[in-house]
Amino acid sequence: MTDMLSPGLILIAGAALLPLLRGVWQRGFMLLLPLLGFWQTLTLDPGAQGAVEMFGVTLTTLRVDPLSLVFAYIFHLAALLSAIYALHVRDTVQHVAGMAYAGAAIGAVFAGDLITLFVYWELTAITSVFLIWARREEKSYWTGLRYLIVQVGSGVVLLAGIVIHQHQSGSIAFVQLTLGELGPTLIFLAFGVKCAFPILHSWLQDSYPEATVTGTVFLSAFTTKLAVYALARSFAGTEMLIWIGATMAAFPIFYAVIENDLRRVLAYSLISQLGYMVVGVGIGTELALNGAAAHAFCHILYKALLFMSMGAVLLRAGTVKGSELGGLYKSMPWTAGFCVIGAASISAFPLFSGFISKSMIITASADGGHWVVWGVLMFTSAGALHYLGIKVPYFAFFAHDSGIRVKEAPVNMLLAMAVTALLCVGIGVFPGSLYAILPFPVHYAPYTATHVITQLQLLLFSALAFAVLIRFGIYPVQMKSVTLDSDWVYRRLAPRAVRAVWRRVSALQGRYGKVAARGLNHLLVVVFHYHGPDGVLARTWPIGGAALWVLILLGGFLIVYFV
Repeated sequence: MTDMLSPGLILIAGAALLPLLRGVWQRGFMLLLPLLGFWQTLTLDPGAQGAVEMFGVTLTTLRVDPLSLVFAYIFHLAALLSAIYALHVRDTVQHVAGMAYAGAAIGAVFAGDLITLFVYWELTAITSVFLIWARREEKSYWTGLRYLIVQVGSGVVLLAGIVIHQHQSGSIAFVQLTLGELGPTLIFLAFGVKCAFPILHSWLQDSYPEATVTGTVFLSAFTTKLAVYALARSFAGTEMLIWIGATMAAFPIFYAVIENDLRRVLAYSLISQLGYMVVGVGIGTELALNGAAAHAFCHILYKALLFMSMGAVLLRAGTVKGSELGGLYKSMPWTAGFCVIGAASISAFPLFSGFISKSMIITASADGGHWVVWGVLMFTSAGALHYLGIKVPYFAFFAHDSGIRVKEAPVNMLLAMAVTALLCVGIGVFPGSLYAILPFPVHYAPYTATHVITQLQLLLFSALAFAVLIRFGIYPVQMKSVTLDSDWVYRRLAPRAVRAVWRRVSALQGRYGKVAARGLNHLLVVVFHYHGPDGVLARTWPIGGAALWVLILLGGFLIVYFV
């Protein structure tokens, strides 16, 4: 029976029990949950399925194949590392939300039908918002509310697409879909919202930096990568995704360069890295899909490491504004070192994890003849070092000394960062360990002279450009500012438009209200005249008069009829 149990349910059920425990027992049980889920995942046989009958519909609650397994492995690992990072937190709400959120994401990747996917899809939204609200500030409350509206809205669109698709095709199987009909199009749009497609992306950089120190680490791992998995499962080979992904990879660079909040810089870079995965899904070849899965795996690790390091800075220094930091390497040397490893990984330095996954997608784009997209990915690969690989460690730890002197991060935070950093380096040095669990057989060698030399040239010139811009004072100054993005439409423009319309309606009401009131009074007088107690139509008429009126009406009707 246990081999048909979705591992995600272990984390969800365990999260419900966490409030019953206290102290070390609660923290120990929180660490045990992802280990139990991972053990359950290892016992599953590829090809196994679990189904349940509900309301006359067969739901495939467990579907095991290489694609679902690789995402399940990294989701369990991310849940464990995030739990270690959060051990110092004495907030049961965050622990419950984090474990249930991870369990919902794991349950979704094992879903074999769209209804089961929808249930877990919405559960990820509901549980994850508490990681924002747990900060318990007014700003985080409104941010969480916006986040919840977007995420639940994505689920509503998904459900509408499922219902229409089931009506059109008679199937709710979570399999390859084709754009063109309304149902799959709505499903595609729902996936796009969660994957932070351009224009639909602003919820991400709005919400992630406002979550708690540990909540942001959880958030960075699951929501968007679940969307990548869903796209790979249902829309692999959809050409539109190639251009969407290329746009995602490129445009966040310009925001990240001018952004002062370093956790917001990481949020923009997260969108850029998602673009690589979306391009891989869009190309749809075995190499490209392997690259998308591998990059999702590696990205969860190095992005978590970067958010961990910035979370430690926020915990100790009370800020992650680039304009207020600098010189922290003196008091937080271990955190600074781990941050550099994460930056090297996301910049795709050889011997780090980002290099062995990102190069697969770039090579797949060249093999497919997508040369414009290949150029964009090469440009953004160099830009990653510029706007994040150097910027975040530089302004947080090595820029002008801000005079801030703090304690090093708590031991559990350092342990989580150390294990994550070790994995980033280990996967980069021994890529075969990751390639062995990818969905398709891997016939790709990342460490060729061409790949290594090309990447080192890109990184060298990007580093040189950063140094020159800093030396001559051309690099955008880190200052307190607000960066306008597409969320301005619903956070500023829409409220202003509503207020303007309301003022106009109020003015018209004041101008024409008296005229309308007089007209209404006149209408009531006329109605009362005819239908009131003493009105014409309320009087008692003699039989002769009534017969006369009937005769007149009948005669009129006959005349009109014959004419």
